[in-house]
Amino acid sequence: MVNEEQVQDQEKDVKQKILEAAKKLFAGKGFEGTSVRQICDDAGVALALVSYHFGGKDKLLYALFEPLNEHFAKLSFNLDEPIKALEAFIRGFVAYRYDNEELIHILQQEMMMQSPRLKMLSNAYYPSWVHLRAILESGKSQGVFQFESIVHAVHFVMGVVIFSRQNPFLEPVFSDLPPAEDNATQAAEHIIRLVLNGLHSS
Repeated sequence: MVNEEQVQDQEKDVKQKILEAAKKLFAGKGFEGTSVRQICDDAGVALALVSYHFGGKDKLLYALFEPLNEHFAKLSFNLDEPIKALEAFIRGFVAYRYDNEELIHILQQEMMMQSPRLKMLSNAYYPSWVHLRAILESGKSQGVFQFESIVHAVHFVMGVVIFSRQNPFLEPVFSDLPPAEDNATQAAEHIIRLVLNGLHSS
C-alpha cells in the first residue's frame, strides 16, 4: 500500500520532470514555440499533469524562475564597503548565470520579444535589482561611485551581467582570433573591471 509520504515524493518527482522538460524546451524552442503536449511527452507524463501541478503553461514558466527569486532574496551585502559589495554581487550573479544557462536564455528571449510575460518574470529578479540599487546608491553617497541616474546605472550593470556569456551569434566578428576561454570566473573579473571603470570608482 502506498502511503502519503510516497505519494508526495511521486508528485515531487513528476513536477521536477515537468520543470526540467519545460526548461529545456523553452530554451531551445522558445515559450511560444513549445506546446504543453511537447513538454509532457519529453517529461514522460500525462498531458493533464501540467494543469494539475502548475495551472497551465504560463504558470509553469513562472515556476521555473521561483528558485532565482529565492536565491537572491537570501543574499546580503555590506553597504559600508560598496566596491567589495558590488564585486561580490557581480561574481555571484555571473556564477548563477553560468550555472543556469537555460533559464537565462529563456529570459533573454522574453526580453528581446518584449513578451507580455516580462512583468511577471521581473518579479523573479526583483531582489537582485534591489540589492544592486542599494549598493550603487551607497557607493554614490560615500563618493566611491559617480553616475547621474540610478535608473541608468542599474540597467547598465544588469545588462552587462545578464548578457555576460559569450554568444555564438557574434563569433563571425572574432573569426580572426583564437577561441576565447569562456568561464564564470574570468567573465566576472572582466565585468568588474568594466563596471568599476564605468562608475569611476576612486
